[in-house]
Amino acid sequence: MKLYKIEDMRGGWYCGDFSPSCLKTKDVEVAFKTYDKGDRDIAHYHNVATEVTLITKGAALFNFIRLKEIHLLRKGDIVLIEPGEVVGFSAIEDTETVCVKLPSVLGDKYIV
Repeated sequence: MKLYKIEDMRGGWYCGDFSPSCLKTKDVEVAFKTYDKGDRDIAHYHNVATEVTLITKGAALFNFIRLKEIHLLRKGDIVLIEPGEVVGFSAIEDTETVCVKLPSVLGDKYIV
């Protein structure tokens, strides 16, 4: 058994094909992310990876750029983002998420 601290990971990402990582794998990436009210994640997409995000606390707006849709997600909501979908994120209150991306592909984040 090995023990780790989320504070020692980069940006909440703790499993994937990167360092530091408590489980180095090309199969999947996993993160526990915290956002303060007003924090944003710039609009981006992935060419290869599928991303699944669970809101575990708070609420956030997800802006699906190409679909011209904005969705309010709250605790318990899950969003599945397919490769090529352009999405932006804005926390409208203090928010926590668990994010899973598969596969783990370094450099597969493209800013719009």
